[in-house]
Amino acid sequence: MLQRPHFIGHDIYRLSSYGTSHPLRVPRVSSVMDLSRALGWLDPDVFIRSPRAKPAALRQWHDPDYVTALLEAEKSQIVSPQICARHHLGTHSNPVFTEMYRRPATSAGASILAGELLAKGGQIYAPAGGTHHGMPDRANGFCYLNDPVLGMLSLRHNGVRRIVYLDIDAHHPDGVEVGFRGDPDVLMISIHEENLWPRTGGLEETAGGSAVNLPVPRGFNDSEMALAREALVLPLIERFEPDAIVLQCGADAVVEDPLAHLALSNNAHWDVLRSLMGKAPRLLVLGGGGYNPWSVARLWTGIWGVLNGFQIPSLLPESAQKVLRSLRFDGHRLGRNPPEHWFTTLQDAPRDGPIRAEITERIAHLRAVRGL
Repeated sequence: MLQRPHFIGHDIYRLSSYGTSHPLRVPRVSSVMDLSRALGWLDPDVFIRSPRAKPAALRQWHDPDYVTALLEAEKSQIVSPQICARHHLGTHSNPVFTEMYRRPATSAGASILAGELLAKGGQIYAPAGGTHHGMPDRANGFCYLNDPVLGMLSLRHNGVRRIVYLDIDAHHPDGVEVGFRGDPDVLMISIHEENLWPRTGGLEETAGGSAVNLPVPRGFNDSEMALAREALVLPLIERFEPDAIVLQCGADAVVEDPLAHLALSNNAHWDVLRSLMGKAPRLLVLGGGGYNPWSVARLWTGIWGVLNGFQIPSLLPESAQKVLRSLRFDGHRLGRNPPEHWFTTLQDAPRDGPIRAEITERIAHLRAVRGL
């Protein structure tokens, strides 16, 4: 059993970009690594350099022709119209770029390795993971591969039976539902913005009985997340008695994200994580969405802090501030005049607010359907 939480990362994310106009042009995982080290939180003894998943490992879930097409697209840096139509490679969302196989294969390698390392228990953080839209035979929503599915299959291969997958990204995890639809030993729970791409995950959608979906309206706040956590998520998990929990904590659910419309602070994500710790002998925490470099770096670094029980500083030391001041968000208004607290703190001010009737009604409906 792992005695301390371990962090799986890689410098490929420092050197790789989807392109100058793509939402994933911003640094994310490298900033979390740098900020954690600046805080003295990332001891070499707990850092693992992510392996790159081999094609054979990816074919455990992904279609062999798709894996071959992804490899060939990286090698040639072009895709034919036929490959684009069939596998959605070379689109605006899923562009051709230099590391278009190596980068997602490294994220997948981290989640697969996590499944192996957690065989006897422990906690692992792989912030490059969480690519929950990837489909067996195509790229989807910036996700070329589906590392949560591959990580959960790895857990299964290493003796883990009952798995809870909790997703608090602003977007619904459509690819994960495809992967485990109808599986009685998987419970998928998603809290996501309603009517946001991919426009799946309706209140009545159960993925063959394996999923609980809570679509929430714009402006979803910390108080509403706390209610969902206490009244729905934790009772579901406690009754399911999982052998492992996988948490996807996409940072696009916070208020500053440019692609979503929720109003959470990073406290909401940290509180969800705290509530999960100790609920299963194995915990795998993944990143996911998030397109504001400062909110991603601050939230995901705080996730690592919470996992380790570190004190979140009220004022960051100069070395950590330097990491945040070095970030750029070119081409977006948020990058032109970022507020000072994005440089000097990790923790947001709480974003509490009224709990709207539609939230309480949806939670009550799901509790009734699930017999809670």
